[in-house]
Amino acid sequence: MNLLMFLLGLAALLVGAQLLVRGASRLALSFGISPLVVGLTVVAFGTSAPEAAVSAGAVLEGRGELAIGNVVGSNIFNVLFILGVSALVAPLVVHTQVIRQEVPLMIAAALVLMALSWDGRIARLEAALLLGLLVAYTGFLVWQARKGGQDASDYAEEMPRSQWDRHWSVQALLVFGGLGLLVLGSDWLVTAAVAFARSLGVSDVVIGLTIVAAGTSMPEVATSLLATFKGERDIAVGNVIGSNLFNILGCLGLSGVLTAQGLAVPAGVLNFDLWVMTAVQLACLPVFLTGRCIARWEGGLFVGYYAAYTAYLILAAQQHEALEAYSQLMMGFVVPLTIVTLAVVLIRRR
Repeated sequence: MNLLMFLLGLAALLVGAQLLVRGASRLALSFGISPLVVGLTVVAFGTSAPEAAVSAGAVLEGRGELAIGNVVGSNIFNVLFILGVSALVAPLVVHTQVIRQEVPLMIAAALVLMALSWDGRIARLEAALLLGLLVAYTGFLVWQARKGGQDASDYAEEMPRSQWDRHWSVQALLVFGGLGLLVLGSDWLVTAAVAFARSLGVSDVVIGLTIVAAGTSMPEVATSLLATFKGERDIAVGNVIGSNLFNILGCLGLSGVLTAQGLAVPAGVLNFDLWVMTAVQLACLPVFLTGRCIARWEGGLFVGYYAAYTAYLILAAQQHEALEAYSQLMMGFVVPLTIVTLAVVLIRRR
């Protein structure tokens, strides 16, 4: 029964996110908002709506650890798995603006999160600060688009007149319908995930970092892979970067505001997973700069690291005797070798 609830919840999240993105995108165009702003906000934020719904639902049920694990795990999954698999399908060309603006902002958001989490708790006021930074970022994108000389009033004409969802009332219905499915799906998913954690003896944090994080990132997977197959590879990268920004600023900001006690950050997440998330996002800069492209071998490297990270979580959860040897191998050989390889490639391509 729990498995059925988990699958139904995941399906509701995926369908709800699709309805929300479609409805919000069409609604934005109907009111003459730039497609650039829509892509960096509505699409990226919309595909992160499952993470927001699950995190908020977990906090309201008194399981803040699941919210933290979901966001941190999703950001790691987005970069390592989604970009990795997309690059394996086809090398991803990275837009210059993404390298100069969005990636540094994503890294800055991770550093802000680490600073706020240093005392083991994200207070309500600190969560409100994260939400404020999200509003500021969105406003900056709107200002940037207008400064670029774009006439937003012309974009309403870009929508084909034959589409059944052209009218704003249909678009609004899609938005509300998508939000409803997200709320329902998040409730089912959180309930099933907690049941899995209890039956298997695994903590909420590990479940949030793995199963729930991957499950709620399925909209990003679908969007990035579809964009890659269509040849719109910059969208695949932008979707991941924008989603990571929203996860930190929006999901954790909203979750922290909903509880007067704030969000408690588990010691394991603070001492390990947050560092992994920040390191993964920092790794985007040298990878993106090597020819402004994510090559297939770099994509394979990302996927391999995600598999290694998941294996570490499983070994740590079980307190397996191989954990120490595995950690020494990763930190003493694999990670240094990767850093040296990326540095050499970066120097040779510049």
